[in-house]
Amino acid sequence: MDCFTYRKGILHAEDVPVPTIAAEVETPLYVYSSRFFRTRYNELGQALANLNHLICYAIKANSNQAVLRLLANLGAGFDAVSGGEYLRARKAGASGDRIVFSGVGKTRSEMRLALEGGIRHFNVESEPELDALNDTALSLGEIAPVAIRVNPDVDARTHRKISTGKSENKFGIPIDRAREVYRVAAAMEGVEIVGVDMHIGSQLTSLEPFEIAFRKVSDFVRALRADGHDIRRLDLGGGLGIAYEKGADAPPSPREYSEMLSRTVGNLGCEVEIEPGRLIAGNAGILVSSVIYRKQGTGRTFLVLDAAMNDLLRPSMYDAYHEIEPVSEKSGRTESELVDVVGPICETSDTFALQRRIPRLSQGELVAFRSAGAYGAVMASEYNTRSLVPEVLVDGDKFAVVRPRPDLDTIIERDCIPPWI
Repeated sequence: MDCFTYRKGILHAEDVPVPTIAAEVETPLYVYSSRFFRTRYNELGQALANLNHLICYAIKANSNQAVLRLLANLGAGFDAVSGGEYLRARKAGASGDRIVFSGVGKTRSEMRLALEGGIRHFNVESEPELDALNDTALSLGEIAPVAIRVNPDVDARTHRKISTGKSENKFGIPIDRAREVYRVAAAMEGVEIVGVDMHIGSQLTSLEPFEIAFRKVSDFVRALRADGHDIRRLDLGGGLGIAYEKGADAPPSPREYSEMLSRTVGNLGCEVEIEPGRLIAGNAGILVSSVIYRKQGTGRTFLVLDAAMNDLLRPSMYDAYHEIEPVSEKSGRTESELVDVVGPICETSDTFALQRRIPRLSQGELVAFRSAGAYGAVMASEYNTRSLVPEVLVDGDKFAVVRPRPDLDTIIERDCIPPWI
């Protein structure tokens, strides 16, 4: 499914020509497809229909209020990793009992926020966090539902910066020590054990690491039940990847993922929670930019865009690949060239692609970065005092700005000069 297609040589977002959006909003900007969000969410739900399940969308992938409201209206639950994300989900219309609170560094104020506002459960990542949550719940006269995150020491075979299930990663409690932590939790008056949590990483393109990890957690659940714990939920995180590069092998489909879930944990009688982010949002968005200059260097050509690493950090942070395409397929354009695609920020790392072969582009032309709906706008900043990149949501033949671009005066006036200067 592709909601960004060429019609008569012009890239469209659903039924809206991308140049029309760019002319009104100006570049750089993100454009999202409502149709893609709905279709992918429903596709995933249909694949999981044979399991008692809840899809908890990972807010960190794309946290725009319009996106969260759209998914909440479809029945999604949410995975939050901060108090701010929790509030985003609530303000988008999610009830507290459909929000899971994850993350290794929850503060007591964030715990209070979720306990007072309602929470499905906390994914507890450490013994000190468990102590803090118990104390916080008791101070409020509440009982906190918890699933303890276990670290299975499984290599997700993904980028080292998004791998979370190895013993050297900061996430979770080692699985060989977790039974003791469950024993301690069961004796606490301020917490109630409801399940087990695990997440091994992001952008996985093979089911094998999942299967190894899920079989470990299946055995662990049986051991916990033998110890007397009522384990009724199994939070398996997210991580299923997408194809960023044309011609790359297709990642496992939601149907294949669901079949693997059934054969590894389907006989436990648990409600299964999954936390997809990139899988739902990644191909729902593009970043649109303009060519500012063509610059000739020694032995190479630089294509300088008005988008920069502050707008799309993934290539600089992860050496991530995004397809870069002209918005207009000019009639008769057959020439391609090797170029370095770069941004205007004063950093050598402000580079999107090195020696990439793309159609020859002229100054002023629009380009689109594919698969930019996840971990794009949410990681954007105002570095170099550049305005935060705006976001646009398309639905059929209409579109709306769902995060406007702040003007520079507004950005600068947020700073406060003390009276003694």
